[in-house]
Amino acid sequence: MAAVDADISEEEAGEEPAPAKRRLAGKVLVLYVVLPLLLIGGAGAGVYMSGILGGGEAEEEVAKVVAEPVFYDMPDFLVNLSGPPPQHYLKMRVALQLADKESVPRLEAEMPRILDGFQTFLRELRPEDLEGSQGMLNLKEELMRRLALATQEPIVKDVLFKEIIVQ
Repeated sequence: MAAVDADISEEEAGEEPAPAKRRLAGKVLVLYVVLPLLLIGGAGAGVYMSGILGGGEAEEEVAKVVAEPVFYDMPDFLVNLSGPPPQHYLKMRVALQLADKESVPRLEAEMPRILDGFQTFLRELRPEDLEGSQGMLNLKEELMRRLALATQEPIVKDVLFKEIIVQ
């Protein structure tokens, strides 16, 4: 009987420590390895993003390199559109986004050629040409093309519509 009791107590003793070690191993891994890594990583990311370790210097350099946009307001356009009666009119206000501040004098020197190109193009439009977003996109692309032809060098980055009225 004593031998049977010894076998049972050895089996019980052998079974209990194994699950305790498994539970302890998972808890130890989480408590002593994973949690400290998360805390250190989070603290390191916070310090880097605050600029203490040099993250702010890179942002300052990028801000210096990226120049503020330069906008040039064109005079208002009021043209009669082509097509059958009744007569339709287009009123349009446009701003040009320039490459840099040095482009403004060149643009002003080329302004008569730019205005002529815009006026002749706008007078040939029909009211149907200005319908929908595709019509606005086509108008913008054609104005950009005429600007490139007039200035010979790409000094204008974008054409921005401020107001468009078709009556």
